[in-house]
Amino acid sequence: MKKATLVLALAASLWAGSASAMTVQEFLTSANRIPRNPTALLRSDTRRLMNEVKQAFTAVRGEQEAARTAGRRPATCMPEKVSLSADALLARFNAIPQARRNISVTQAVREWMAAEHPCPA
Repeated sequence: MKKATLVLALAASLWAGSASAMTVQEFLTSANRIPRNPTALLRSDTRRLMNEVKQAFTAVRGEQEAARTAGRRPATCMPEKVSLSADALLARFNAIPQARRNISVTQAVREWMAAEHPCPA
């Protein structure tokens, strides 16, 4: 019985993790529906997209720290604070070719930070 419960809990957590991974195309589709005005910050869609980006940066920063802790060279060397505007984020995501927009927001942020903040060799 305990084994079945453990398997179900593991499956549920994996499903929840994969279900929450938003693609760049989904992000852009949602972002394009949000009006560009001060009331946009009051919309739940805006907060959901902001949280998605925050989680992506947290994941990439966590990977960076885990690599350092393990004695490996991290893929990114992001500074403590990374400032970006909504326009810069959308421009970067819109620059991703249509054929690659099925990557997750986290993967897009990972690639962006590796290009912007590479680690010295």
